[in-house]
Amino acid sequence: MIRKLHHNAYRCRDSEETRAFYEDFLGLPLVETLELGESKTGRATQTLHTFYRLDDGSHLAFFESMEMPFDFKRQHDYDLHIALEVGAEALQPMLAKGRERNIEVRGPSDHGMIESIYFRDPNGYVIELCAKRADHDALMDPARNGARDKLQRWTAAKVGKSA
Repeated sequence: MIRKLHHNAYRCRDSEETRAFYEDFLGLPLVETLELGESKTGRATQTLHTFYRLDDGSHLAFFESMEMPFDFKRQHDYDLHIALEVGAEALQPMLAKGRERNIEVRGPSDHGMIESIYFRDPNGYVIELCAKRADHDALMDPARNGARDKLQRWTAAKVGKSA
């Protein structure tokens, strides 16, 4: 049975630039770096795999590859964003810290169950820091919020549009 997330992994342009954002700016400690010289299939590679620990023990990880090109682009929030939970007291100071460091910032945004601010990391990924509202757990309870019914209505409407 699945217990929890160990890590999500993404590509990065530059491991040191990525470290500076995730460790120095966000405060996630770099806890492991793997130098990969050969893939599990025996192919030679020059890849670095870095891991940054969150307070719950999960990690964000990044791959920098010298020989495998990757099309880095600014991501739209709907395409890719990484949402990290913080306490409500952290939102305003982090927003100010981002502005002081000339990092692209947006927010705060009220999503009902959470309040969020957004940054863009050096790789173009959108990083969301979100704080739970007092009623978060009730709003996220599928027995009360009709999540499955909403999905079924969406699917039916989508099918109706394509017919």
